[in-house]
Amino acid sequence: MKNFLNIHDVVNAEQLAQEAIAIKQQKFANKSIGKDKTMVLLFLNSSLRTRISTQKAAHNLGMQTIVLNLGQDSWQMEYEDGAVMNGTTAEHIKEGAAVISEYADIIGIRAFPTLTDREKDYSEYVLHKFLENVNVPVVNMESATVHPLQSLTDLMTIREYSKKEKPKVVLSWAPHIKPLPQCVANSFAEWMNHADVEFVITHPKGYELNEKFSGNAHIEYMQDKAFENADFIYAKNWSAYDSYGKILGDNPDWMITDKKMQLTNHANFMHCLPTRRNLEIADDVLDSAYSLVIKQAANREYAAQAVLKKILENL
Repeated sequence: MKNFLNIHDVVNAEQLAQEAIAIKQQKFANKSIGKDKTMVLLFLNSSLRTRISTQKAAHNLGMQTIVLNLGQDSWQMEYEDGAVMNGTTAEHIKEGAAVISEYADIIGIRAFPTLTDREKDYSEYVLHKFLENVNVPVVNMESATVHPLQSLTDLMTIREYSKKEKPKVVLSWAPHIKPLPQCVANSFAEWMNHADVEFVITHPKGYELNEKFSGNAHIEYMQDKAFENADFIYAKNWSAYDSYGKILGDNPDWMITDKKMQLTNHANFMHCLPTRRNLEIADDVLDSAYSLVIKQAANREYAAQAVLKKILENL
């Protein structure tokens, strides 16, 4: 594996998830593979699980890590070619990224979408500006359209807790007070389409994902119907793709409750976190025995470690 930008950098998603499960049992077994190697983690946006789990994964493999909040710990970066830099940006991506790659063996990048310019966001503008100017492998720690480290974790968690070979997995939209990116939903859908599952997406009309990501998923606009016989419910809010970045209504009745979970086949509940309690997800779901959200978050370490191990093996 040269880079880890999305699922298309993965030869076999199911196999990589199994490797992450195996790493969980012996996470220090490859402690020497990253000796004398450095990973630089660049954050243009806030992070809790991704920041900590990726650092810990790198340390488990013997790597050193440097964490930088771009624009806060460093100069503001300019991304436009030919820009006259007489504003707030002090360093161009051409020099900034190139210099960082001189210090790093692997670079991790986290850069959210604007939710205002769909064409630019879906071109992965910021991520590709880095790729154009570095000479070391890049790990996508969530970009404008996808969050592959989260999605690998999700597949790993489903395989750990599934009671059947081909479970029914439902991705359900949930309400929020502000527009959120489609990244997690896109990515989860993409990975589920590469997995041996029965996959359903449920959301109010108007929240359809780009078909490039929803793929062969069955789309169901009635949430209760989608939940019937489900083995896993994965909840996430996202803003509209067609009416880009917009909230199309409050839809409070789409909050996940224990009553709705009773429609399932004793399903486990999943969410990438953070979540707003009693807006997206009711307390009685998050605090239930069937909630996997903490176990799922813990698995972020091992999913990241599986990815970094693959990259280190090819350095």
